[in-house]
Amino acid sequence: MNKIIILLTTLFISVSFQTFASTQNDVFANDRAKWLEIAENLKPELKYEKIRPLHIVKAQKDKNAFQGWKFNIVDKADKIYTKGFKTMWSVSLDFGNHYTGYFSFKTKIISKVMDSPIRLKFTFAELPAELNTPFDPYKPGLSRAWLQDEIITVTEQDKYITIPRRLSFRYVKIELLGVSGYFDFAIDDMYINAQTSAGDLKVSVPENSPQIIKDINKVASNTLKECMQTVFEDGPKRDQRLWLGDLYLQALANRYSYQNFDLVKRCLYLFAGTTTKEGLTMPCCFERPKPHTQDHFLLPYSLLFSSTLLEYLNDTNDYQTANDLWKVAKRQMENAFSYLDENGAYNMQDKRRPWLFFDWRKNLDVTVSIHCAIIFAINQTTELAKKIGKENEISHYKAIKEKIKTNIINNYFDKQNGVFVSGKNKQISQLSQAWAIIAEVMSGDEAKRAMKYVLTPNQNVVKVGTPYANHYIAEAMFKCGMNTEAKEYVVSYWGGMVKKGADTFWEAYDPNDDFISPYRFHPQNSACHAWSCTPVYFIHKYFK
Repeated sequence: MNKIIILLTTLFISVSFQTFASTQNDVFANDRAKWLEIAENLKPELKYEKIRPLHIVKAQKDKNAFQGWKFNIVDKADKIYTKGFKTMWSVSLDFGNHYTGYFSFKTKIISKVMDSPIRLKFTFAELPAELNTPFDPYKPGLSRAWLQDEIITVTEQDKYITIPRRLSFRYVKIELLGVSGYFDFAIDDMYINAQTSAGDLKVSVPENSPQIIKDINKVASNTLKECMQTVFEDGPKRDQRLWLGDLYLQALANRYSYQNFDLVKRCLYLFAGTTTKEGLTMPCCFERPKPHTQDHFLLPYSLLFSSTLLEYLNDTNDYQTANDLWKVAKRQMENAFSYLDENGAYNMQDKRRPWLFFDWRKNLDVTVSIHCAIIFAINQTTELAKKIGKENEISHYKAIKEKIKTNIINNYFDKQNGVFVSGKNKQISQLSQAWAIIAEVMSGDEAKRAMKYVLTPNQNVVKVGTPYANHYIAEAMFKCGMNTEAKEYVVSYWGGMVKKGADTFWEAYDPNDDFISPYRFHPQNSACHAWSCTPVYFIHKYFK
């Protein structure tokens, strides 16, 4: 009987790619419109608040400050409204916190009469260094248009002008580019109409918690709040869209903060409604003008659809949604299996070449990580199936999992050092061990030994470079019983950002490199990024 199961499993793996490649019809054609309608009906009402600047500030170079710049308070922001702008020509203001929304201002004449237009340049920034780093000449990378600088020509006084693009910032610099020498003017008012769908926090940390824990929780909650718009965005400055990898982490953090489960549901339906004709969830989703995706496929993110749906079910007991979207979750698994050979080995040379993103760290080998991510997805999908009575549909998963597990243990486990080595060059990385633990490929003392090995300073170990990957490092530590060390890790890493002035957590952070940037230009980094918000989850789940 076991031989028959193994034979059928091997057959399933070998033919599943052909099944996908030969699929000509839209596999979810009968569901797509319904799913998108459900998503649209769940679109939240945004909450708005007009926020005005608190202080006029002056930039100062400081080698001890994050990225070499800090702001010093000069005066209250109200002073700008009574001062002729031609006496300043340039001024920087601090709104006191990170906000997302639309910026409006108006001017007034304070001397003589207006006989020419006024041209102003506004530069908005999340961080002090962003406001003090020249954007031009701009080297190729991400679009220059992501940088938040706008030139506005004022032709009428006493009339509010709203900058058309949505902005995300704490600081703004206003520069005078052109005006007649005949008259003078002042800024009469300015504000950001800050927006979020977050609502009030439903969970708080105990009053007797250490201050650093309170601070980390506050910054993490604020990060999530700013990313909660009409979807869970990855970053309100950049990329302003829904990403599946970020959504999984946001769903975890949402449970212990705003508990807006309808927003999680909306995002799940958006991903389901925008699957490809082959039924694959794409890594990101745009809302406007109508829901759509890009044309690249990110396999590890697609594997997190099951996990996100499972977490949503655990939070809500919404079995109707779980059953409705089960077919999408199962489709992602079928696709993942199509990359495996008969021995359960992932084909890294597969001509489809999906994006295997786990971290922005350069030269990171992800061979072990992708195998373990598939195993983790099998575990999560199996748990989901048990909850909704679909075990019979995935009875072959167990044999596939055992094949993958046997393959990576036989080919990538270094018994001498007790760690997984990844790829042809046998790379030792923190992330490989983390994913092996999360996938339950190793556990207990063996897992602790591996994590301690890669967390001990060693130039031969490849570290991670983003809060996204660091989430999985911390999760693995908690999972294998390293609770004390894991708490210290969270406090050290995310607390390090707090100590460097973060009011929201950053997209990229290396304690030893303030200028780390996947885009080779740190002002392009998002300083409020969804995948950084999970200390909320860690603190409330494990810090007890």
